[in-house]
Amino acid sequence: MLLTIDVGNTNITMGVFQDEFLQGMFRMTTKQSRTSDEYGFTICGILEHRGIDPKNIDAVIIASVVPDIMHSLTSGIIKYLDATPVIVSHETPSGIRVNTDQPSRTGADRIVNAVAGYAIAKGPVIVVDFGTATTYDLIGPDGTLDACIIAPGIETAGRSLWGGAAMLPAIQIRKPESILAKETVSGMQGGLVYGAVGQTEYIVKKMKEESGYSDAYVIATGGLGKIIARETDCIDLYDPRLTLNGLRMIYDRTKEN
Repeated sequence: MLLTIDVGNTNITMGVFQDEFLQGMFRMTTKQSRTSDEYGFTICGILEHRGIDPKNIDAVIIASVVPDIMHSLTSGIIKYLDATPVIVSHETPSGIRVNTDQPSRTGADRIVNAVAGYAIAKGPVIVVDFGTATTYDLIGPDGTLDACIIAPGIETAGRSLWGGAAMLPAIQIRKPESILAKETVSGMQGGLVYGAVGQTEYIVKKMKEESGYSDAYVIATGGLGKIIARETDCIDLYDPRLTLNGLRMIYDRTKEN
């Protein structure tokens, strides 16, 4: 079995694959400091709770945008799962060429999403990942990661809003019943959700115009992507497992090289 790990700024998302089939998916927080033993013990405990024997994990692949935890995380995996993880970077054989000014500074999660998005679209594709940051990545028809836009994530914008304004409360991010809010909470919800919808539509439109890929397929992923995808026709597909599937595809490719 293959354990795929996506280390984001807020959560660590993990998936277990048997061949191409996802057997289980779970999350743990990124920001809590852990030792290698804590990582190893926690991962094994979650696997066992999901009915997956940790001894059946024979390979691990990681995409991370949080360098500070990588030593403890990889050490824990090596000690508890007896597997040396593949760490995704711009140099990893992925089938995607990073066509940017600074390939080494391209986030591993974006490369992984590009791989999975291109496999689905089989042509030009825009991948929108609604995470701590909202990223828009353009992949050309020949499988080149050509451009990106990075904006504050919806939750990040929300925390800035209620953290910086004394009279505004922390809220659950969801679509309000109407954009014509009658009170503060739904007014904030409307601003965050519909603001993200408007941003998404405009950025996707401009990316298509300036790239010339007017028929680019648009795929959304990330926890809050589902809310936005429901509200706009500019997103063709919402796939919450996109990053994990991309990790699986890259691991399969590394075995071939």
